[in-house]
Amino acid sequence: MAVLYLVEQGAGLHKDGDVFSVTKDGVTLQRIPAAKVEQVVIFGNINITTPVIHYLLDQGIDCVFCSSTGRYHGRLFSTESKYGLLRQAQLKATENTDTRTTIARLMVKGKLANQRTLLMRYAREEPTMPLDGPIEALHEAMDRAEKARDIGSLLGIEGYAGNIYYGALKLVIKQDLGFHYRVRRPPRDPVNSLLSFGYTLLTYAAQAAVRVVGLDPFIGFLHSTGYSKPSLALDIIEEFRPLIVDSTVLRVLNNNILTSESFELSTERSGMVKLRPEAIRTFLHHYEERVQTVIRHPLTGEQVDYRRCLELQVRQLARIITGQQSVYQPFITR
Repeated sequence: MAVLYLVEQGAGLHKDGDVFSVTKDGVTLQRIPAAKVEQVVIFGNINITTPVIHYLLDQGIDCVFCSSTGRYHGRLFSTESKYGLLRQAQLKATENTDTRTTIARLMVKGKLANQRTLLMRYAREEPTMPLDGPIEALHEAMDRAEKARDIGSLLGIEGYAGNIYYGALKLVIKQDLGFHYRVRRPPRDPVNSLLSFGYTLLTYAAQAAVRVVGLDPFIGFLHSTGYSKPSLALDIIEEFRPLIVDSTVLRVLNNNILTSESFELSTERSGMVKLRPEAIRTFLHHYEERVQTVIRHPLTGEQVDYRRCLELQVRQLARIITGQQSVYQPFITR
């Protein structure tokens, strides 16, 4: 199964029988069997026909609309009334302080463990790189997270660990692109621009996984509920940020696949650094390649890609919510 990214401005998406076709000015740019598409992500001025919309709704395929620079606009939803009871149980679970804190605690532990693993890999490759301190600090933060008694304390530990981690990530990146620490809104350097773009893509994938399972993406455990905030999707991606996005960012930068010339200042938002159109396509290619990487699942032993791993974590949450499983197991790699 694949995600269909549409980035060619002025192109159109059509459905010819059982095949999706992407065309522009009468020329077919791409053809893909409709049955292989599990999500459509549209960037900017792309037209989709009514038959395509009907098919996406009938099949429950997630369709995300973004600006040409990746800013989220909205998505196409189909009717999901069959999930009412499950979502009712989800709401009860998030209102239970002990349940919510326990699950959130393990999500943070998984995130910190995977961040630490990523740094340890680079420390083995470059023994002279000063990463021992950050690696040990992340280990200590994991211990503190296990003992956190409430969400507020947990978020404080996560924030502290994030400063340590991104400070160490700066040492790992071989290009000098003005990256010193994590800046989200707006991203003011190429590294932060890539991280923000990658995390946004990962959130879309997590929202799709949440919808497939039938949970509400807007009611989470670690992240608070807010207007239009996909809290559960943000929960799910925590363990996968370093495994999917951060590793992809390091790959494209350390191999000079993207350089300072791949970015430009936004004319829409002061101080914002954004990817140039061709660089968006390049990053999407490498991001999708990473998401489709097949690994042995650390909990089930299955041979699955990372997109399927996202869904398996959501299904695990559904089992906990419905009482079929007692303890959440974070996705941790070695």
